[in-house]
Amino acid sequence: MDAMSNNPVTTRWADLDGQLFFPRELSWLSFNARVLQEARNPAVPLIERVRYLGIFSNNLDEFFRVRVAEVRRLISVSKGPQRQSAKDLLQAIQKEVVSLQKEFDAIYAALMKELHQQKIYLINEGQLDEGQAAFVQQYFRETVLPELEPILLEETLAIPNLADESLYLAVMIRTAEGQRFAVLEVPSEQLGRFIEIPRQKGRRRGTVYITLDNVIRACLPKVFRGVFKLKSVEAYCFKFSRDAELELDPSISESLIEKMASSLKQRRRAHAVRFVYDKTMPEVLLNALRKSFGFGRYDSLIPGGRYHNSKDFLSFPNPGGKALEFKPHPRINLPELEDPASIFEVIRERDVLLYFPYHSFDYLVDVLKTAALDPEVTSIKICLYRTAKNSRVVEALLNALHNGKRVTAVVELAARFDEHANIEMAHRLTEAGVEVIFGIPGLKVHCKLFSIERREEKGIRYYSHIGTGNFNEKTARLYTDFSLLTSDQTVGRDVAAVFEFLKFNYRLPKYETLLVSPHSSRSGLVERIDREIHNAKQGYRALMTLKCNNLVDRQLTMKLYEASQAGVDIRLIVRGMCSLLPGVSGVSDNIEAISIIDRYLEHPRVYVFHNRGKPEYLLGSADLMTRNIDYRVEALCPISDPALQNQLQDILDQQWHDNTKARVLDKNQANALRERGKTTPVLQAQETIHRYLSGGKKPRMPRSLMKQASKRRRVRSAGRE
Repeated sequence: MDAMSNNPVTTRWADLDGQLFFPRELSWLSFNARVLQEARNPAVPLIERVRYLGIFSNNLDEFFRVRVAEVRRLISVSKGPQRQSAKDLLQAIQKEVVSLQKEFDAIYAALMKELHQQKIYLINEGQLDEGQAAFVQQYFRETVLPELEPILLEETLAIPNLADESLYLAVMIRTAEGQRFAVLEVPSEQLGRFIEIPRQKGRRRGTVYITLDNVIRACLPKVFRGVFKLKSVEAYCFKFSRDAELELDPSISESLIEKMASSLKQRRRAHAVRFVYDKTMPEVLLNALRKSFGFGRYDSLIPGGRYHNSKDFLSFPNPGGKALEFKPHPRINLPELEDPASIFEVIRERDVLLYFPYHSFDYLVDVLKTAALDPEVTSIKICLYRTAKNSRVVEALLNALHNGKRVTAVVELAARFDEHANIEMAHRLTEAGVEVIFGIPGLKVHCKLFSIERREEKGIRYYSHIGTGNFNEKTARLYTDFSLLTSDQTVGRDVAAVFEFLKFNYRLPKYETLLVSPHSSRSGLVERIDREIHNAKQGYRALMTLKCNNLVDRQLTMKLYEASQAGVDIRLIVRGMCSLLPGVSGVSDNIEAISIIDRYLEHPRVYVFHNRGKPEYLLGSADLMTRNIDYRVEALCPISDPALQNQLQDILDQQWHDNTKARVLDKNQANALRERGKTTPVLQAQETIHRYLSGGKKPRMPRSLMKQASKRRRVRSAGRE
């Protein structure tokens, strides 16, 4: 790796890290900037662009609660150069967030103008006419006022623990006696953020909304009437984000579920890591809030516009017709799974690969519902990380229990931000009689597995599921994910061994084919990269395609640099954080990376190794992050069916050559869209993949890609390179 040590890197942020790694926190902000690009993109339908603002804001909330909180903890426990490096990183984060917030505000203003052109109006309290004001006053009196609980800021009174990520109004009250300050939670969770004002007779056509916070502003004197003799009263929005890390007391006197519930209460009192406020807020009011909340020198105070909690735009209504939203993709049916005589016979004949949301999640639910009824099925075991509210997966498990099956559910209580829901689910399953396992202390159970045991002529047979996404009907409509259904008994025994490990974690299992974290994922991936390095050095073609959410593990990044220098061609399709720097001379010349942001969130993890013309495809739950490789229970499964290998490769090829939604991840992470030549066909992967899976023609690919695909199939049929 001599070339690496002698190569100067002149990226914008790499010097913060001291090595050839883009700081993952700044890479995450670069990902969120790509989301903001879609909000600005005029080719995206208008209402969807407004909703991208909500996605951006929601992402940023989580970023502060997780990533920034971690940097702050590092500052508090570190000394010397490491502490200074963390402080520099926090300063860089602050600068980048302020820049993104300014861009957000500009895009917001432009989108409001476009909404006006579509006769969709989002007005404030100063724009109400007489009739609208009457409606707002009545709505406030009957619906909003009963939900409001103002809190006065007094030096003699302790400020209560305010809800994390809720929207608040900071209120300045002027009376004859002087100034008073108060805070007021905006009850948008109970009432919704966007209130439609009914159209009045004789008014122009169009739909008018007002935000709930502006309803409160319009009626603010009524909140304090009878308490103070008001001269004036003003309100300014603010919100804050708390550290989302849960600290579990090591005491053995409490059950894990009790500790988790207690820790969730502590989260409400955790340190605030970000305070976002209306930049027009008077300094005296801002100082009162700072003092009341005890913000420190390393807290991120972000001045912004008049409105906050823009994540609410995720649910912005569309009164303007279908043209303002994405055209829905018709459901793609799999004939073999449509009312089969026996779903287990179908899976026994060949592996089935589902690709959500192009395929319906109903297929997966149907497998579990069939297993619940089949008299030959003896047991079902499943890992539950995040499930939908009123989950049909959970209902199928309960039905299986009622029909005499042994049901085991591994419930991950520490699934971040879903802890409450998972505690409730665990209670429900336990009370019904399901065997509930809470995993292993220190290891999150993140794998997406289920195992069905069925009595057949030759004895018990395993039917297994290995996926890249959660058993969640809601996110399966929004995220792209793969699910493999197989009756391969080698895979089945490995999946069963994972469940045995989760129950009896003092036993070290052996796996025949799966790569399982924390046991064999790292060594298995390194072994396959080393094989490509060896093949390249022997003069054979060497190639890897790695698709994941995040690539930040340093050992694997260094190994990929080594592979690049050996002549291995490496293609990276990384949605989120990417610490690797592509295209650095002498280090990563043979590495290219892209990120695709489109209507669906790209969520799969698929790793392809050329292997001298006998390609190996791995699919599963593990990202290329240290936590996924070493500190979680994850599973990666080889895809052995040639037809499914071809399908996976065709999908990856279309994504790799996307020239509409793919951003190039260079060493500066500038997020430039791929340049498209005048004669190059337009390729938008999520659209072409839908047509491809529907049985339509494959997209017209660049000639280079068609040659590669043809060569790949020739090589595969010959069995060697």
